[in-house]
Amino acid sequence: MSYSDDYLNDTVRDPFDTLKQPFLRFFRIEASGGILLIVATVVALVMANSDLGDVYESFWKKDFTIGTDAFKLTKPIILWINDGLMAIFFFLVGLEIKRELLAGELSSPKKAALPIIAAVGGMLVPAGLFLFFNRNGQGLEGWGIPMATDIAFSLGILSLLGKRVPIALKVFLVAFAIIDDIGAVLVIAFFYSSQIHWDLMFMALALLGLLFVFNTINLRYIPMYMIVGWVIWYLFLKSGIHPTIAGVLIAFSIPASRKIQLKDFNYRINRNLNDFSEESCEESFTLNQRQLAAIDNMQSQIDKVQSPLQALEYNLHGFVTYIVMPLFAFANAGVVLGGAGLESFNTLTLSISGSLVLGKVLGIFLFSYLTVRLGISALPNKISWHHILGAGMLGGIGFTMSLFISNLAYDNIILLNQAKLGILLGSLVAAILGYVYLKIVLSRSK
Repeated sequence: MSYSDDYLNDTVRDPFDTLKQPFLRFFRIEASGGILLIVATVVALVMANSDLGDVYESFWKKDFTIGTDAFKLTKPIILWINDGLMAIFFFLVGLEIKRELLAGELSSPKKAALPIIAAVGGMLVPAGLFLFFNRNGQGLEGWGIPMATDIAFSLGILSLLGKRVPIALKVFLVAFAIIDDIGAVLVIAFFYSSQIHWDLMFMALALLGLLFVFNTINLRYIPMYMIVGWVIWYLFLKSGIHPTIAGVLIAFSIPASRKIQLKDFNYRINRNLNDFSEESCEESFTLNQRQLAAIDNMQSQIDKVQSPLQALEYNLHGFVTYIVMPLFAFANAGVVLGGAGLESFNTLTLSISGSLVLGKVLGIFLFSYLTVRLGISALPNKISWHHILGAGMLGGIGFTMSLFISNLAYDNIILLNQAKLGILLGSLVAAILGYVYLKIVLSRSK
């Protein structure tokens, strides 16, 4: 195909494609991130169960200090990842939630009803099954572990199925996974935080209020939000509320409005592009003054048309997807598959894995079915109940958030190892079931 053909195809593209591109780009990043998570998990498991196991274990326990003698903070490397880098992950989750509430799949009651109710079912049923399966055993405090869905892993599995997957199914999966994240954040805040130091908590909330004042007066200078935000993170850390919650709250203070409307942006950009018309674009080593001014003007308009919220979300996705989450998986997925803790394989491990696999698919499918049958919402176009069932299976991939909650739930290394093994086992089974089932369903619908 020639360059002119490419250009022609671009100019006559269906306008709906323009609306789909941001979501498709997001899906591609998340999908490839899911594959990277799998690699990080496998490497962690191999290292933990090899001659490098002691090195792997001791490395994460080494202290690392940030600051100077005047002010410094020392924590083990594993906590810098789980409390520090994961706060950035939760900050991104908060940005995504705010965007979806303002202009996405959660922006209207009719659109939001199906994924919201599906997510509620996908949280309540697994938690209930866990308590039922584990009612006579140890580790009941881990009831929140099977409630989570890992968006990167689940989208990674969907990506393996190719272009046959309906866009609406991907949107549904992303939407209920985001609601799932909201539920996980609330569970962590209310049930997995330690004793609260209210004086520090009130200081943090006062600074958070200051950020919302910045938003109200339309202060768009992001470094100011980040400086105050890290102080809030530190106060949360010392107050007893898990510091990752600060990431979500700070995200809600980030401005989401544009300085100029799209119509004005289009007019101003095209006016400046006139300085690069064929007549004024004779090949030259340098640009003329009008062209330099036009470039400055266009950069200014580009900055104005993109809200701080979307700019941060777009720029953080790569860092979180390719660095934060794989590093978290590498540091936390190294379960020793022999020795202490695995003699009780049939209790906590199977309770968690069974709750993830069975609880998620039952909760998501049944609550979705009731929502549609009661007329509260409707199935998206080109989506069948077979698709919803397959999405429910993929919902059982807990991984990142489940591992995170397990670290908060259990101080006992034996219970923690059992829990991690249950998460890995349940997520693996859910991934295989979801992939195979959807592959069969999609092949029949060709």
